[in-house]
Amino acid sequence: MAFEDILFEKSEQIAWVTIDREAKGNAFRRQTVREIIDALEDVRRDPDIRSVVLTGTGTRFFCLGGDHDPAEHEDDRLHYGNMFPVVDLYDLIDKLPKPVIAMVGGFAVGGGNVLALMCDLTIASRAAAFRQVGPLMGSFDAGFGTWYLEEAVGRKKAKEIWMLNRKYSADDALAMGLINEVVEPDALRARVTEICAELAERGPQALAALKASFHARHNGVAGLSRVSLDLLTPAYYRSEESKELGRAFAERRRPDKSKFLR
Repeated sequence: MAFEDILFEKSEQIAWVTIDREAKGNAFRRQTVREIIDALEDVRRDPDIRSVVLTGTGTRFFCLGGDHDPAEHEDDRLHYGNMFPVVDLYDLIDKLPKPVIAMVGGFAVGGGNVLALMCDLTIASRAAAFRQVGPLMGSFDAGFGTWYLEEAVGRKKAKEIWMLNRKYSADDALAMGLINEVVEPDALRARVTEICAELAERGPQALAALKASFHARHNGVAGLSRVSLDLLTPAYYRSEESKELGRAFAERRRPDKSKFLR
């Protein structure tokens, strides 16, 4: 697949998705988001990939969120038809049946902080920093960036992060539960690779079921249906109970209850 805004590579059962807009602080525009979505959809279909790493080019920026360059928003018609499909991206990360790891080497600000938050695990360099700046610059995130942040750090801390717009070090972020681990900058990629190797030792169906279960909490009937139709129902179809009930119905007889699970 040919991309302009991201780098996409696969090696040793890992897919590496890198925002390649360093001159823009790895801020994402519409095209960036759509390219990441395309890469993740490719990962979904690839049985050889067991985990995904999301990161940014260089060491200064992970991602500064949405690109506020007026040139990226000059056509008002783009305000319709999902102008900025970042919600689709957050939702896809959340429901992708494979672990997604944010590898944060520098600033994760605004939508970049939410992007790291939405990943299943976040491993950060000691040089990383985290911040929300919405109310300072005329924006906000009423959705994933608030609900999931509250779950990660607690209600009071989440409101502090969003309302006071302070910058937090990697150690601060670890202490509050925003990230999982802090490592030295020159050890970051190696540590993330080690974690991906650990994940590859786990059962892929079990990991998929866990992700679906976490996803279901915030997605009501759609989330519960994903758990049911993608995971529970196929397993039930393989059970003796389901098979016996199906045979009995087809043969117009009473089912043999001894076949039922106890």
